[in-house]
Amino acid sequence: MWEYEVTAEAEVSAQAVWQLWADPLGWHAWNDGVGEVELNGPFAAGSTFTMVPPGQDKILMTLTEVTEGRAFVDVAEGPGIVVTTHHLIDDLGDGRTRVTYRTEITGDAADELGPRIGPEICGDFEDVVAKLLTLAAAA
Repeated sequence: MWEYEVTAEAEVSAQAVWQLWADPLGWHAWNDGVGEVELNGPFAAGSTFTMVPPGQDKILMTLTEVTEGRAFVDVAEGPGIVVTTHHLIDDLGDGRTRVTYRTEITGDAADELGPRIGPEICGDFEDVVAKLLTLAAAA
């Protein structure tokens, strides 16, 4: 298994972060690694979506968990790997919120492919979380 995690805190409401997360069609506004997104169903567990990162092929993903206002988990599968990304919001009180992104790569090829593709997948997480929090604070 390969893992990577980024956490950041800011003076922003948890609800403002959630509103940005719950709108996959708008993810490109704060995540440069997201191009076109098509959501097949509601933003709820069991729905699938496709995402086309700039300059890359379309990726099919599934929302496996969605806890309104708190968290969601998306999963993408490829030959020998499963890429699971947890998106977590912690309301710290006094107007502060902590956001965590954690990606796990599992499967038969995880030990071989994780160290190669993991940094490609997660390399911009610090910037993504910072932009997310900045946009949420401006809302």
